[in-house]
Amino acid sequence: MKTFLKIAMLSTALLSVGSVQAQETVVWWDFLSGGDGVRMKALIEQFNTEHAGEIEIQPTTLEWGTPFYTKVQTSAAIGEGPDVMTYHLSRVPLGVESGALAPISAEDLAGVDLGPDTFAPANWEAGQIEGQQYAVPFDIHSLILYYNKDKLAEAGLLGEDGLPTGLDGADNFMAALEKLRGGSEYALSLQTSGDGTPWRVFYSLFGQQDGVFLAEDGTFFPEESIPKAVAAVETMASWVEGGLAPALTEYEGSVALFTSGAAALHLNGVWEVPTMADLSEKGELGFEWGAIAVPTFFDHPATWADSHGFAIPNNVGKEVTPEKKAAVLEVISWMNKNSLAWANAGHIPAYTPVRESEEFKTMQPNATYSILADTAVFDPRSTLAGVASPVYDAVANYISPAMNGELEPQDAIEEMKADLQDQAE
Repeated sequence: MKTFLKIAMLSTALLSVGSVQAQETVVWWDFLSGGDGVRMKALIEQFNTEHAGEIEIQPTTLEWGTPFYTKVQTSAAIGEGPDVMTYHLSRVPLGVESGALAPISAEDLAGVDLGPDTFAPANWEAGQIEGQQYAVPFDIHSLILYYNKDKLAEAGLLGEDGLPTGLDGADNFMAALEKLRGGSEYALSLQTSGDGTPWRVFYSLFGQQDGVFLAEDGTFFPEESIPKAVAAVETMASWVEGGLAPALTEYEGSVALFTSGAAALHLNGVWEVPTMADLSEKGELGFEWGAIAVPTFFDHPATWADSHGFAIPNNVGKEVTPEKKAAVLEVISWMNKNSLAWANAGHIPAYTPVRESEEFKTMQPNATYSILADTAVFDPRSTLAGVASPVYDAVANYISPAMNGELEPQDAIEEMKADLQDQAE
């Protein structure tokens, strides 16, 4: 009997040790700071709690932008990259060309309930190269229009539903800015120096005209699209030239103009929603605010967008076990299925069941501008495009000066075209 008990106890101990050893550790890299970083850390903690004894995410946060993507590329090349990482979909072309990203099969994704039917088409395809998936979307972050309800009401530009009215059409938008001029230092605030917002506004207005930034033959701004690009820049420059928007203003200054009440409207990304919400909650904003999709200035709705997504590095010489692969896929799937919490950062959930859930539909102002999932125009699929890319540099060198009257719009587009074409060759 004693022998039997010893054997039973030994078997139990071995099972216990085996269960501990069976836990998969998923090494995770991200570039998320500020409010995004806080929210992601909370999601990781929740995942680890729910998967205790099975999967544990071990996260590391690295510097955003070029440093992150450089480290991914060099680490993957020697087999020392993470198991999974956050990744801008706009950087997928460069990641694939450099060999830094591993393909993700449709079968593996279907096994965790992810695929083209669970994401908006343009969002899903932004993670592909030639039909092969290399990244899975997590959100859609786009350009939106913030507004001061008090100032718009005074100008007669607020409908009974509390939403702005009369802003569609380039001429109507200009007329609305003129109405708002009297009650504010500026009718509209936006970054007018550098690359970020100028690119996002330009690409939105360009997309609303079905402009082609990069043709299939590798030509930037094919001839038929140059007038559309010029029209977009002329529209942006008219706001500054007329004194309706500030000249040569950095990103932080543009935000401060709106939050201080000095500007009635503000063009910026969804990521500033927490800024407005926090100031309002603290009673430090001084007015009621809202946010809507960018107005349609030209032919149809279209707005610049990018996505935080998840990608798997192509770690050279490092074998991925079936257990590790299953754990990584579970991480990607769980994050998407629990992305409602991520939407608190202003983002639109990429995962359609969450985006169409009743919980999200009551989340404001996100639900108001969630139409952007269907009208999003993602960055050109080029190794020269995407976050912190040569395209962004070109915007700072040509489009921003044109906005500020330092360069003619026609010249800006032609010089930008020549610059990017030279780099492509």
